Amino acid sequence: MLNTQNCRTLLMDTARRLLTIDSPSGFTHRVVEEAETLAREAGCATRRTNKGNLIVEVPGREEGKRIGLCAHVDTLGLMVRSITSDGMLMITKVGGPILPTLDGEYCKIYTRDGRVYTGTILSLSPAAHVFDDAATRPREEKSLAVRIDEKVRKKADVEALGISAGDYVCFDPKTTVTDSGFLKSRFIDDKGSAACLLALLRLMKEQGLSPRYHTQVCFTVHEEVGHGGATLPEVDELLAVDMGCVGEDLTCTEYQVSICAKDSAGPFDYDMVSRLITLARDNGVDYAVDIYPHYSSDVAVAWKAGMDARGALIGPGVHASHGMERTHFDGMKATMDLVGLYLELG
Repeated sequence: MLNTQNCRTLLMDTARRLLTIDSPSGFTHRVVEEAETLAREAGCATRRTNKGNLIVEVPGREEGKRIGLCAHVDTLGLMVRSITSDGMLMITKVGGPILPTLDGEYCKIYTRDGRVYTGTILSLSPAAHVFDDAATRPREEKSLAVRIDEKVRKKADVEALGISAGDYVCFDPKTTVTDSGFLKSRFIDDKGSAACLLALLRLMKEQGLSPRYHTQVCFTVHEEVGHGGATLPEVDELLAVDMGCVGEDLTCTEYQVSICAKDSAGPFDYDMVSRLITLARDNGVDYAVDIYPHYSSDVAVAWKAGMDARGALIGPGVHASHGMERTHFDGMKATMDLVGLYLELG
């Protein structure tokens, strides 16, 4: 496994750099620029696809298989659906956030002409002293709205600010790293895993390590809306590094790397999954093997798009996915170690 004396600081700093940049699907240009900067700091060549995916080229020590790694840097978010007569913003989901967890969250509104406003996501029955159903009204798209931090009284006032339907609403990730090693934030799915890959590239440079085979590390930007992996480069094996699930009927914890045997799209490649399990077990990497019934990944999308590649999925255990998520350095480190073993670094 990697020599990781300074790994925790590097990993958490990398995660912060990604997590503090708003990047819901379709609005990812700034986080891709940051990931590209991090990859180049690690000495890697990069390129971008027409759809906006970032591809990082990592030369191998020998010819043979073409290896692909992928993680996604797009996140969940919201978009303005309409403006009410009294100046509130009705919203529509980008991806699948758990909407009740957004009640009371601070947010930013990005206009198409580059202006940024702040606001708060609230129930349309927001006051206990006013509304009989303040505590019981469902928190769903038709009953949540954004209160803008500007003096607006009617729809025309909002329109005068340059805000309109189709503008992105990005809620605060509230990223926190605790002394006990926890990373708490929205969007650890999947910026936590993207940080693992970018930190690994940096450690590889510092320690003079390279993979056995030529590897393309792909950071996709439409995973949360279902087509991130549709235009990945052709490879022989594709390993998605996404979040591991923690919860009912699962064995993974936040302190482990999860190896997914099957998700909602079906089983992953038997030989790849078996190899990952063997690598983890034989090298002392703390791991779990689980089934994810409510999950899909860029591997499934790549397969549906026609990629002829073996595929598998791993990632650090993440609690409360699509809500206020949490993982631990131990799980992220275990993920980095397993990726390094899979790449046969030397």
